[in-house]
Amino acid sequence: HILASLAPPPGAPAGRLAYKTGTSYGHRDAWAVGYDGRHVIGVWIGRPDGTPVPGAFGGDLAAPLLFEAYQRLDSAPEPLPPPPPETLLLATANLPQPLRHFTGREAAFAPAPDAPKLIFPPDGARLALVAGELAVKLRDGTPPFTILANGRPVATGLRQHELILPGLSRGFSELSVIDAKGRAARVRVQLD
Repeated sequence: HILASLAPPPGAPAGRLAYKTGTSYGHRDAWAVGYDGRHVIGVWIGRPDGTPVPGAFGGDLAAPLLFEAYQRLDSAPEPLPPPPPETLLLATANLPQPLRHFTGREAAFAPAPDAPKLIFPPDGARLALVAGELAVKLRDGTPPFTILANGRPVATGLRQHELILPGLSRGFSELSVIDAKGRAARVRVQLD
């Protein structure tokens, strides 16, 4: 009943639907699985090579697809049975002390103070691209680093915090850095 007071996500079908969403460590996958009393549907979003998708969350990406799949079913959902009588339902105040702390989504996914940061180029910058190369400066994070340009790895196994990225092209670009702990940062730039 922990989610009973929350509004359902956009696109959730009317009636009862048991579902669970998830996001893997390092944002490599976003998923949702549902059960309506008759059908089980699972949705997985990710890259086959395991490359992270910074900012991907199961509730934001996979759940709407799950709900759309249920809406396409011809049958009405069957009511879910109540929990078995021996099921333990406790309020937060009745939990053992180590389990009483719940972190909201914003706090749970807020960047750690030592998470990697792209300090150059800054977000929204318009820069001249010289010979297809761009200077990049990182702060914090745990090496080795992977740098992505528009979701494509352009440098891997990096241990330094300052580097020149080769092979970039003109136009709008999203640069992301991912550290060894799966933490990520990104900036959007225009390269002329």
